[in-house]
Amino acid sequence: MDRLSPLLDRFALTARVFYSGTLCGVTNFEATDEAGHLHVVRQGPLQVQGADRTLIDIEEPSLLFYPRPASHRLRTHRQTGADVVCASVEFGGGLGNPLARALPPLLLIRLADLPALASTLTLLLDEAFDQQSGRQAIVDRLCEVVLVHVLRHTIEHRLMPCGLFAGLADPRLAKAIQAMHDEPARKWTLEELAAHAGMSRARFAVNFRETVGQTPLDYLTDWRIGLAQTLLRKGRPVKIVADEVGYGSAAALARAFSARLGVAPVAWTRRAKGTAARDTSDSGR
Repeated sequence: MDRLSPLLDRFALTARVFYSGTLCGVTNFEATDEAGHLHVVRQGPLQVQGADRTLIDIEEPSLLFYPRPASHRLRTHRQTGADVVCASVEFGGGLGNPLARALPPLLLIRLADLPALASTLTLLLDEAFDQQSGRQAIVDRLCEVVLVHVLRHTIEHRLMPCGLFAGLADPRLAKAIQAMHDEPARKWTLEELAAHAGMSRARFAVNFRETVGQTPLDYLTDWRIGLAQTLLRKGRPVKIVADEVGYGSAAALARAFSARLGVAPVAWTRRAKGTAARDTSDSGR
């Protein structure tokens, strides 16, 4: 069972490498509206300091992934420095993306713990520190491959004790979650979802809440609203979006949307387009 593809099909994952080379001294990374950061450390050592001033020492090749906007800094020795590839990362749907919400503020993984990714990382680092034609396109796509592997690693190694990734790591609950992902517009009942998981209604409800951290139907609502955000960003009319995500009318979607996000779909779309326009303007400077 492919537990990630339905999520990645609905929510595009994009990465953009903006630096590769040797960092020396202190380098600050600011939180943006929706982008996270990926740092692949080929050679250290270096020290990471988050917004809470907690310090983490990196002594060997490692991957640092901030899935959500987070101010942080990398400290290196001024003489020896550290070889690093840095990319900005965006999950489709912005911060409403269930993957972005479910991940911790920082994932730190030694490259030695990602043996299946060894050849991809070698290619990424070779391309990033070279200046061949097409380099940018290649390193961006390779970073996206790296991120998918990180998400897979998070599920397979049960790195998250609670939340979506914990649910996807449970073979029974994953079947119910995938059913919601595949058919968001279906009028799911607790009994139907429990049947997908091969569990009694009561046991399923308890296990789901303890593992994922919310009730199945609350998770379904969040999934639908996240999808609605993605479709609205693409310019789809509210009425069409309402049908596609399981609400019978634009008014019903507006009520659910406002209850979750505190703003109506039309106002949210206007604000999201304004943010995107500003980002495009800033990148062109």
